[in-house]
Amino acid sequence: MVTKAELKKLLVSLETYRIERTKSTTDKDKFGEAVCAFANDMPDTGKPGYLLIGANNDGSLSGLKATDELLQKFAALRSDGNILPIPAIAVESFSFPEGDVIAVEVQPSDQPPVRYRGRTWIRIGPRRDIASPAEETILAERKARHFTTFDARPCFGASMEDIDLDLFQHDYLPKAVDPEVLASDDRPLERKMESLRFFNSAYGLPTNAAVLLFGKNPRYFFPGAAVQYVSFGGLDKGTEILNEHLFKGPIMKMLPQIDLFIETTIARKRPVLVTALREEMRVDYPKAAIRELVMNAIMHRDYQGNAPIHFYQYSDRIEVVNHGGLYGRARPENFPNISDYRNPIVAEAMKVLGYVNCYNRGIADVQRELAANGNGSAEFSFRLITAFEAKVAKAGLQQELDQSSRNSNLNSNLKSSMKSSLKGDKGVEILPHEAINAAKNGDLASHETVNETVNETVKRLIQNHPGISSIKLIAATGKSRASVMRAIASLKAEGVIEHRGSDKTGGYYPKDVE
Repeated sequence: MVTKAELKKLLVSLETYRIERTKSTTDKDKFGEAVCAFANDMPDTGKPGYLLIGANNDGSLSGLKATDELLQKFAALRSDGNILPIPAIAVESFSFPEGDVIAVEVQPSDQPPVRYRGRTWIRIGPRRDIASPAEETILAERKARHFTTFDARPCFGASMEDIDLDLFQHDYLPKAVDPEVLASDDRPLERKMESLRFFNSAYGLPTNAAVLLFGKNPRYFFPGAAVQYVSFGGLDKGTEILNEHLFKGPIMKMLPQIDLFIETTIARKRPVLVTALREEMRVDYPKAAIRELVMNAIMHRDYQGNAPIHFYQYSDRIEVVNHGGLYGRARPENFPNISDYRNPIVAEAMKVLGYVNCYNRGIADVQRELAANGNGSAEFSFRLITAFEAKVAKAGLQQELDQSSRNSNLNSNLKSSMKSSLKGDKGVEILPHEAINAAKNGDLASHETVNETVNETVKRLIQNHPGISSIKLIAATGKSRASVMRAIASLKAEGVIEHRGSDKTGGYYPKDVE
């Protein structure tokens, strides 16, 4: 804050871009505009500006009596909501024989342009005025100079002791730098890290990106630096938890762990009945698509949040939610055609390691993989504002339900046709099982398949779709509720299936599924 001696000099100096005098104590707009103009520091001097209340234009004092009420009034200029972003100001009173002076010291903002009630005010020599569009552009460009991205900033509180230097030097550097260049580089390790934006020499600290990628314990500094996987037995979080795992540690070690987990746990192959005589191996979720969604969440999330990335699997879908909405130029109306990077250093490192492409085609690849596997399109939601949500439906469930329904209708038509057309010599109707035997003996026109029993159909659907509800089983088989429930009861008595979760949201599972 200015001293009394410095204030005396300011009172008698010419009114410039750093000084404004006034004897008014009631003109709130005048005060707000002055603070706004000083905060914008149009000449870019980096020096504070001063609003001096209780002084005339010629520097003489007006006889003001400073009170606590007046001091609080001027201090409130900082946070009354009219000046945004909030400026950094200090308020102090000085007493002289001729009267008091209240000095409001305003520091230049590192987030210009600053606006008072939506207008950008600047100082032009001894006067203030509204900034032109060109002047606003200058102020906006200046903001980028002051503010680097989050991952480029020094990690205050951390030191080189918190970095796994072997991980950086032996596992990352050889992938990021040409071998010949690396062999001839005899600089200290800090300088090598600085060249890749992992060290800030001005502060002598590793950057946030270094702690996230190579830190011994990143969650000490960023509690949300983790991926939480949970598998639920039903359609919502209220159902039984079947499996859970928390991926934590430096991103460089997390990535291969998640990659392997998706391949072995999420993208497991299962047999699907294509015809009565042929099965085909399919996966509920293609590895490439789920991997891309999880890797994007790690790359784009806001690491200043404290919650982990949510990687949740339900009986009918997978949801991935990362904290931090669309960033920069990316908007709901132009997604996914336009992308921007909240953490460009982390993104670059993940590209070096081969986990992302950074060519703005990841979402297109996801949709293509999902379509080929029968999952339909991934759904992206922006309704959470401060978070980004992706949903992927389980492959083949609706198609299989539709096919089972068609098979059920076909079976009913076949039986009806057989009953009406198959008669003995004396007009006695041949029962369905007799018709089947007759077909086997060549007594009937050949039919390629005979549909499975209700028990077999219910068992197959539960094996292929753990957690399926009784309502979907009834729809899939095309049978009455009583028939399906009898089949369920029979399979439960045999120990083949079991019900998990509540009566309302639970479902049926093969007994051997954990």
